[in-house]
Amino acid sequence: MRDLSLHILDIVQNSINAKATSITVSMEQRYTAVQRKKILELKIGDNGTGIDHQLLGRVEDPFITTRTTRKVGLGIPLLKESAKKCEGSFYVKSHKNVGTEISAAFSINHIDRLPIGDVGETMITLILSNPQIRFILFLTSEKGNFRLDTEEAAKSFKGVTGTEYEYINWLKEFIDDGIKNIFGGVLNEVDS
Repeated sequence: MRDLSLHILDIVQNSINAKATSITVSMEQRYTAVQRKKILELKIGDNGTGIDHQLLGRVEDPFITTRTTRKVGLGIPLLKESAKKCEGSFYVKSHKNVGTEISAAFSINHIDRLPIGDVGETMITLILSNPQIRFILFLTSEKGNFRLDTEEAAKSFKGVTGTEYEYINWLKEFIDDGIKNIFGGVLNEVDS
């Protein structure tokens, strides 16, 4: 994958396949005193069917998948590898019939850290394709916090459905502005 937004798209698709009705994507830039470095942590959580205990221990293996259309599942292993190759960390926790949370942390200044990519476009694609799902996006850095909740946003656009141009255009601009304000730098990069 060439950027984190593509990892988000892939992992969120797993949540959608797990029948999630609410999906949270969180990106946090922070300094860790223990490691004495800035990290960018990506978390994706859902309220889907979860992963049973036996499969959870093997979910990072690319040759393990629940899909019947193919015999490999690369999303989680590729995200883990992206985190590990830039001195980051990775974990998955899940409870059957409760949901799943995947977290990947990346050293911001590491040469192998992927850019964040076009998170706004990724989120809009997910929202348009799945208007029945509640998406929550959190962005956090020392510059502040940003939150988008599609359920709350839809209420402020009374009478407008979740797939109308006016609403989607507003969401895209709102997310893009949030990324610029919280992470600084250019649109697809985190200011270190």
